[in-house]
Amino acid sequence: MATKLKPVDIAIVGLGWAGGIVAKELASTGLKIVAFERGGPRATNPDFMAPQVHDELRYSRRHELIQNLRKETLTFRNDPSQRGLPMRQLGSFLPGEGVGGAGTHWSGLHWRWTEWEHKMYSGTVAKYGKSIVPADMNLQDWPIDYHELEPYYDKFEKVCGTSGKAGNLQGKKIDGGNIFEAPRANEFPNPPLTQSHNMVLFEKAARNLGYHPFPVPASNASRAYVNPDGVALGQCHYCGFCTAFGCEANAKASPHFTVIPLAHKNPNFEARTNSYVMKVNLDSRRKRAVSVTYLDAGGREFEQPAELVILAAYVFGNVHLMLHSKIGKPYDFQRNSGVVGRNYAYQSMGGVAALFSQDTYFNPFMGSGALGTWIDDFNSDNPDFAKLGFIGGGGISSGSNSGAPIQRHPTPPGSPRWGKGWKKAVVETYHRMTSVGNQGSVMSYRQNYLDLDPTYTDSFGRPMLRLTFDWQENEFRQMEFARGICANIAKEMGAEQVLSRRDRGRYSIVPYQTTHNTGGTVFGDDPRTSALNKYLQSWDVSNVFVVGSSAFPQNAGRNPTGPVGALAYRLADTLKDRYLQRPERLVTD
Repeated sequence: MATKLKPVDIAIVGLGWAGGIVAKELASTGLKIVAFERGGPRATNPDFMAPQVHDELRYSRRHELIQNLRKETLTFRNDPSQRGLPMRQLGSFLPGEGVGGAGTHWSGLHWRWTEWEHKMYSGTVAKYGKSIVPADMNLQDWPIDYHELEPYYDKFEKVCGTSGKAGNLQGKKIDGGNIFEAPRANEFPNPPLTQSHNMVLFEKAARNLGYHPFPVPASNASRAYVNPDGVALGQCHYCGFCTAFGCEANAKASPHFTVIPLAHKNPNFEARTNSYVMKVNLDSRRKRAVSVTYLDAGGREFEQPAELVILAAYVFGNVHLMLHSKIGKPYDFQRNSGVVGRNYAYQSMGGVAALFSQDTYFNPFMGSGALGTWIDDFNSDNPDFAKLGFIGGGGISSGSNSGAPIQRHPTPPGSPRWGKGWKKAVVETYHRMTSVGNQGSVMSYRQNYLDLDPTYTDSFGRPMLRLTFDWQENEFRQMEFARGICANIAKEMGAEQVLSRRDRGRYSIVPYQTTHNTGGTVFGDDPRTSALNKYLQSWDVSNVFVVGSSAFPQNAGRNPTGPVGALAYRLADTLKDRYLQRPERLVTD
């Protein structure tokens, strides 16, 4: 039986960007707050000090900062006719574990989503009519627009010291920035990172083809910077050990050294690490959360009473807890009804490899997680959906992330696969191969969703979360179109060979692709199609709020971290200004 503890005011589940921001913002209220993190504590010193943090085997291959699948995993299938099977090895995505969550190992690409990306359904229908939306596509708007979120986008960029160049400053379009972005009130806190050679070639080629290149917004600081909270960030070293690694210079913004230590400065805040939250417990009417049940590092079970519960875990954690706690109606694929688990979406990827002449040196060992040049000419709602036959788009880019030796050993077609000949091909290819990639949107579909697996349980005895997902025709068309654009840019860059893989195969959970999962606890204006209202409050249990990309109705052609942070700041203001004054169902002003 669980040991019952003294009540607290607020329980937060998950201590990454979302949970860390909410904890920091609410700690100043003086309310007693406990945050639960399934992994251990983290600090730049000693956890991410050089040279040990540059251990590729430890971090990139053995995934020290990533979820422990021996304790908690999910099952996967491509369609509802199949039986889900457990994901026993990390592959397609890498959920974080430990204080800071995925914010410690992310690349640092820090996007604002565009106006259309907050209003995909109404924006598409207004332009093309309802008939363009496939019958099985659950296309939905956000319940808030870009302009409501803009101050929070701005705040999050300043906290992270984001490096970039504005392309739409208070409505004025600026060449060299992203002219397709929504209007921003302020310039980026830091100037762009220094370009690598392939970025210079990409920018020139894109301009020659009539496109509009700009530097990727990067929460890798281009210079020493002190954010508005007084937290110092160092200058990026371009060391090449960024994605999957912590940062020894504190140049890559991470919640473990920005927002979370500020929460700890308040004596009313406590972080309980190595603590797995099993369930949110409800009252007899199932209308109010009364506590959370969790296991500590020793496996002891505790019940923590709380007046307010905030789920701020990764997508799968939020959805799993909602389903296992019976908060909200589970999604039913057959009836296309219910809300928890609905509108799961992933991110499409692709592009081409480009092989240049022997005297080309890209120096791929130098770089940072978000160092890249990008075009949005075919992203968001910039493509002609009716002409091209798909809804959505993708960003196209070339960059320098990492040329670490285990991960990067490119060879041209026809090379030996092992031995002396393979080694010779790697040496001759390493410096002269780069890529032009596509990062595309993924719409939500009736047949792609999350639910509880009827067969498999995790190490704690709970039903595993089951992921049902496959690519649909809409996304195949987007990827194929973008691949052609990527190839044209690579040729214009001067590549001797453009290597493109054309594959319409089913989605595989085995190879790594991206950690950008969205949906499952969608927020909206209609409780029939959303688990949360516009304030991220559960429609069914009024003192449960859920924050993170699980709230997104579908995925855009860019990374989700920017809107996750913005929504977390907005939630904190909502709680301080409204809910904590009168703890009840929030209604639209």
